Amino acid sequence: MTATRTSLSGARLVTATGTVDGGRLTVEGALITGFGGTPEPGDVDLTGHLVVPGFVDLHVHGGGGASYTSADGEEVMAAARFHRLHGTTTTVASTVTAELDELCHQAAVLAELTQDGVLAGVHFEGPFIARGRCGAHAPALLRDPAPEPLRRLLDAAKGHARMVTLAPELPGGLDAVRTLVDAGVVAAVGHSAADYRTVRAAIDAGATVATHLFNGMPALGHRDPGPVGALLEDDRVTVELINDGVHVHPAVVGLVHRAVGAGRIALVTDAMSAAGMGDGAYRLGPLDIRVRAGVAELADGSSIAGSTLTLDRAFKRAVTVDGFTPEQASRSLSAVPARLLGLGDSVGSLESGKQADLVVLDAAHDVVAVMQKGVWVAGAGHLPTLRAKS
Repeated sequence: MTATRTSLSGARLVTATGTVDGGRLTVEGALITGFGGTPEPGDVDLTGHLVVPGFVDLHVHGGGGASYTSADGEEVMAAARFHRLHGTTTTVASTVTAELDELCHQAAVLAELTQDGVLAGVHFEGPFIARGRCGAHAPALLRDPAPEPLRRLLDAAKGHARMVTLAPELPGGLDAVRTLVDAGVVAAVGHSAADYRTVRAAIDAGATVATHLFNGMPALGHRDPGPVGALLEDDRVTVELINDGVHVHPAVVGLVHRAVGAGRIALVTDAMSAAGMGDGAYRLGPLDIRVRAGVAELADGSSIAGSTLTLDRAFKRAVTVDGFTPEQASRSLSAVPARLLGLGDSVGSLESGKQADLVVLDAAHDVVAVMQKGVWVAGAGHLPTLRAKS
């Protein structure tokens, strides 16, 4: 059977080696097979558009009214479809603190959908986090990262656990980091009250990600740098940022970008089910959430509770508000998280031989169309084709 062939012409292409104006990209089947060549009748005409790699979200709990914590396969797929319409072609499903048996049940469902190609793995955010920095996690359900519960979660994910967020100052925290690294799972520092020295020890033990930097941890102090200082200064650490204009001030996003560069930043959504929906009442795991003016908070107003962000909005904010170039934003939204997940050989950049995951943006950096594995999953009906000259 001959693979379907599609060529895109005239766009500004953000490739792995640079930006090509008026470029041509060819897709055969699920893969990118080449660049360049003369535009031909039948090519998709993307003149005036920007084409970037499909976005990769390391940290997302749901969207479109659906949750990854539901343990319902149809609901999980609905959340993934929602974010795919906004350019996220690779998704790691994030859990939220719950009873251990419930988390194992959720992980089993998410693992099955990872095997089916809907997801790229599971991120356990909690229950191994600090009570005083738990944010939108149920304090009564938190626990120390002892070997037995940690192993239960990893086993429930059936080899598809990609990342675990934990507070390294908890009893067994540093040993848990080592266990995760030995298991090939990313250890992330987050929801932590650890001091600078403890976070440094966690990094030396193998922790490589800062879960939503600044949020869920003490502020950076000039005499007490704390987690933020330790995580920012070490080149081995990639920092997540939620650049929705609520979680982190745009000036701080820009400051971090200038300090560490796009190659150490992963822009994430931390979105919950309310993303794409209106204001009102929602749930995040076992907790009641209220969304007002697009901002998700615990019902009592004591903490932000995830976000309503999508990665297309994160891209647009990065280049219009936060000082990123399109190339830098693309790196932080695609190549960096793909590398962290161990998926850099197949996704995260526009290169021959890689999966044909791409996002077409207009001049205002809004999504026009999305392709995943060589198939248009959004917007294809709005794309013109080149016609033969008469």
